[in-house]
Amino acid sequence: MNRIGASFDRPGSSLGEAKVTAVLGPTNTGKTHLAVERLCGHASGVMGFPLRLLAREVYEKVVAAKGAHQVALITGEEKIVPPQARWYLCTMESMPLDREAAFVGIDEAQMGADPERGHVFTDRLLHARGYAETMILGSETIKPLVKKLVPQAEIITRPRFSTLAYAGPKKLSRLPRRTAIVAFTAAEVYAIAEMLRRQKGGAAVVMGSLSPRTRNAQVAMYQSGEVDYLVATDAIGMGLNMDIAHVAFAGLGKFDGKRQRRLTLAEMAQIAGRAGRHQKDGTFGTVQLGAEASCAFTPDEIEGLEAHRFEPLSQLVWRNSDLDFSSLARLVATMEARSPRPELVRADDALDLAVLKRLAGEPWVMQRANARLLGERGLFRLWQACGLPDYRKTGVETHTRLAGRVFRHLTEGAGHLPEAWIAAEVAHLDRVSGDVETIADRIAAVRTWTYVAHRPDWLANPAEWAERTRDVENRLSDALHGALTQRFVDRRTAVLLKDLKAKGASAAVLIDAAGEVAVDGEAIGHLDGFRFTADVAARAGEQRLLLAAAERHLVRERAARARQLAESEDMDFALDFNGDLPPRLIWRGARVAVLRKGRDALTPRVEVDRSVASLSPDDRRRVTERLERFVADGAARVLAPLAKLSALHGDVSPSARGLIVQLVAALGVLSREAVAEQLVGLTRGDRQALARCGVRLGPLHLFMATLLRPEPTRWRLALWAVANDLLQLPPLPAPGRVSMAAEAQTDSDVLAVAGYWRVGHGRDSIAVRIDMVDRLARHIHERRDGRMPFMPDPNWAASLGLSQDGLARLLRALGYRPRLVDGAPHFAWAGRKRPPQPPPDAVPLARGNDASPFAVLAGMKGR
Repeated sequence: MNRIGASFDRPGSSLGEAKVTAVLGPTNTGKTHLAVERLCGHASGVMGFPLRLLAREVYEKVVAAKGAHQVALITGEEKIVPPQARWYLCTMESMPLDREAAFVGIDEAQMGADPERGHVFTDRLLHARGYAETMILGSETIKPLVKKLVPQAEIITRPRFSTLAYAGPKKLSRLPRRTAIVAFTAAEVYAIAEMLRRQKGGAAVVMGSLSPRTRNAQVAMYQSGEVDYLVATDAIGMGLNMDIAHVAFAGLGKFDGKRQRRLTLAEMAQIAGRAGRHQKDGTFGTVQLGAEASCAFTPDEIEGLEAHRFEPLSQLVWRNSDLDFSSLARLVATMEARSPRPELVRADDALDLAVLKRLAGEPWVMQRANARLLGERGLFRLWQACGLPDYRKTGVETHTRLAGRVFRHLTEGAGHLPEAWIAAEVAHLDRVSGDVETIADRIAAVRTWTYVAHRPDWLANPAEWAERTRDVENRLSDALHGALTQRFVDRRTAVLLKDLKAKGASAAVLIDAAGEVAVDGEAIGHLDGFRFTADVAARAGEQRLLLAAAERHLVRERAARARQLAESEDMDFALDFNGDLPPRLIWRGARVAVLRKGRDALTPRVEVDRSVASLSPDDRRRVTERLERFVADGAARVLAPLAKLSALHGDVSPSARGLIVQLVAALGVLSREAVAEQLVGLTRGDRQALARCGVRLGPLHLFMATLLRPEPTRWRLALWAVANDLLQLPPLPAPGRVSMAAEAQTDSDVLAVAGYWRVGHGRDSIAVRIDMVDRLARHIHERRDGRMPFMPDPNWAASLGLSQDGLARLLRALGYRPRLVDGAPHFAWAGRKRPPQPPPDAVPLARGNDASPFAVLAGMKGR
């Protein structure tokens, strides 16, 4: 039997007895599906993939066939290994090389030519074998090298099941449904997704840097038809199977880590081949963005892609895997050894070797690596630390410091990393607030600690930390999926993006103190609060492009403003209400929310504007909570008498309690007719308690005089209109008006909440403030003698802002009828009912014009 890792040219091996098959061909040939079938057909197996996303996808398929207790998943950041596991799905770097397996599968073997990771694929191609069968999957470009390096392999060429045809360049607006647009920088991916959101209703986003959970959620959104477009990097070229009809290239060049270069024909084919599924034909082409011409395929490239003819690979990247840990110098020397075969070319210094060389120059590292007590174990620990992946792409210098700290801890004490350090780092990352880029960066960072947790001897309790880091990554992944969906599918306010024609570089965007937004020195719009308004003078195409460029930066600006709003004092807020509905909440002069119907009149619901809704969930929550607190505090301050009245609830009779409930619900103004039964049951103590709270029992209304002032009236009208789902209100009375002409269409309930009583009907009706009517009734009560006629005070009309005719109509509405006494106009109570009486606690008023309370009323007209 041969173990994984047994070299084919190793003396004494029996690999000639094991079957080695190379299944080569273009994409959409079912190679991976065939390999998975063969894997499941053996008693045990190991299969390596180029992406952890693909490893996870195949793992779930094998679990469905064999059961979770028999299937393992091993990647750099995830390790699920049941005790009875027989089938292992891994990333290529994580394949277990020390265990027997009947079947070994190597996917995307042509990746052996990749400058960064190629040496790993080459090593598996040369050394990884199953004792019953080994299957090598890849493009036809690797066929000559397989013949030379694995001469015993049976090569099977599989044709593509469907045709792939060139469809030419297309505008973004003309792309067909089920299209994948491929870009090569995150900035371009976001920019195109934003344009698709505006033109097509949204797009899913797939990038290699996404966690499996986020990627699967985005793909599910595309596969379910929730969105018809997918924007991705070249990560979709690595065997991720989706229902794609057309692949559109946003560019034909990429930065390969050293330089900007044009894609090779094989790379183009790997991506374009995602179009079509099984026997369903697919197409490929380019997409035109903006006014400039799109990138273009050459005729030879088109012919090669359609016919699946590519230049074969002549060399694979190789690195010596037979390392010497006897000394630091010998370790570096064996790492830099040259290949003995011309088909294998030594890789450039990878990150782990670059980190090793830098740490090798540190005296303390050399001392620990060569210490007698540690010996080769110390060097192996150093090599392990240097192999820590740089998921955040921080660069060699920064990553070397992290690897050095890891090595220091691994060679101290019990040889474990301090849990306090790991806990602090993980806790700092366990936050789901922020924009897409912020959350994605946290996911990349937490992958480092997930990797650490899956090293078997780096932590005292690795299983617990693996669970904790996985939970954090899952939470961040869910948040990232939500942020991507909100940004590119649901949000109405556009996010600012980088200039698409600057090869991924963002345009210079400035926001001045007044809110003016400029791109490359040219003003494009204004940011008022959270609302961005683009320059209406710009042409439509320019407007969309400049808006996309600006929105990327406004995400941070809005987040900063959200924090400022959450920390603002009440003086920075205002209730903007002049009769127009719904009432608006203003922050520093900018509208940020409106009031909607809530649980009751005093607790309306705050609905933030769409511009605020585009914030992150945490920022939106903080803004909403601060606005709700302002509304609650404002209502409590301005309508404080209602709170005082509610406090009487347990100290009065049941009739008074019922009256209080209705008066509070009506926001301080009630018709006597509506609460006649409760009024009959009031005791003298009830009346005195109500009076102490400012409740006036007027002839026609119960009211609280302090709530009829302009500011409380404005708040009451706003809250009442919202609670009653009104769509509009008539113009509100000017502050200080004690009477006015009442429009025929004005509802009497609206007038009552505003503190007015309608007198008459139709065009000639007037509205008089309720407290003035109450004062008039009190004065009449003191002036008249039973049913004897009385002469109105000449000052009454002026005090009420009425004409003499208007005063006469008001008196008639109160139940008095005009009479002539000695040729002079008088009024007398008419009707069988008792005339309106002032409450028992009314203060007697002196007779005569000099002592008339209407003189006081005249002075209150400007209140």
